[in-house]
Amino acid sequence: MKHKLFYIIGSILLGIAIILILFNVLNSDDSPSQQALLEDIEIIEEQAEEEQIMEEEPVMEVPEEEDQQDNPEPKDFPERISEVVQSTIEFFKNNIHIVAIGDSLTQGVGDSTNRGGYIGILERTINQNKEIAEFENFGKRGQRSAQLLNRMDNEEVTSAISKADIVLITIGANDIMQVAKENIMNLTLHDFIEQRVSYENNLQEIVTKIQNVNEDTNIYLVGFYNPFEKYFQDIKELDMIVETYNSTTRTIAEEHPNVTFIPTVDLFQDAEINLFAEDNFHPNYHGYHRIAERVLNHITNEES
Repeated sequence: MKHKLFYIIGSILLGIAIILILFNVLNSDDSPSQQALLEDIEIIEEQAEEEQIMEEEPVMEVPEEEDQQDNPEPKDFPERISEVVQSTIEFFKNNIHIVAIGDSLTQGVGDSTNRGGYIGILERTINQNKEIAEFENFGKRGQRSAQLLNRMDNEEVTSAISKADIVLITIGANDIMQVAKENIMNLTLHDFIEQRVSYENNLQEIVTKIQNVNEDTNIYLVGFYNPFEKYFQDIKELDMIVETYNSTTRTIAEEHPNVTFIPTVDLFQDAEINLFAEDNFHPNYHGYHRIAERVLNHITNEES
C-alpha cells in the first residue's frame, strides 16, 4: 500500500501548489518554502516509481481477508449499466472490436475493485448475455499526449486499431499536471495556454494516425473533469484551464469524420456523492460507472 500513499501525498502537494499559485494569478518569487515543496514532490515521484517497479515483480499471494478489503464484494458495486441494457442489447448485435488507448483513466486507476475502471464496466455490460465485443486496453498511467503519439508507432497498438470498430481515448490531464510540475516555481496561465497548443497538435496527429490505419473506425475522445471541483468550487482558474483543454478536444472531434467528443465535467459536479478514489484525483468505481454510462449512451444513441 506504500505506493498508494506516495501517490496520495504527491497529488495533494501538487494540487495545493497549483491552487495557491493560480489563485494569486501566479507570478510568485522563488522562496525556500516553494523550493522545499518542489524537492518533496521530486522525492515522492522517485519513491512512487520505485514502488511501481517493485509492484510489477512477482509478489506473495495476498491473504484472503486483505484481498476482500481491497476488492469489495460485487453487491456494493453495480457490475453493469442497467439503465441502458436494452439499447445495448439492440445495438450490439454482431461481433465488435473495441480498443482503448490513453492514460490512467483508460487503465482504470482508482477502481478499488481492480476490474478495469470504465472499460471493465463497458465490457461487462456489452457482454452480459454473450460475448459479442472484444476489448483491448492499452491504457497507461501517467501518459501524456506526446507519449501517446509516440505509442501510435507500436506494432501491437497499430494492429489492434486496424481491426477496431471503436477506439476510445482518454488523454490530456497529465499534460496539464506536467505544466504545473515543470513551472511550479514561476507558474502562469500562459504556461497552460502554451502547452495547450502542443496538446492540440499531438491530438490532431493521434487522430490522423488512427484514421490512416483504419478509416472506418469510430473514435471517441473522452473529455476530462476538474478533480478539484468538489473542494475548490470558487477558484474559476481551474475550471477555465480544464474547459480550455476540453474545448480543444471538442474542436478536433468536429474537424474529423467519425470522431465524437464525450464530455465528463458535469458527471463529477455532485457534492453529495463521493466519486473520487483515495488519491482525490482519479475516479473511484462509482465515478467510473458514470463515465461508462455516458460513453455507452453516446455510442448507442449516435450510431444506432
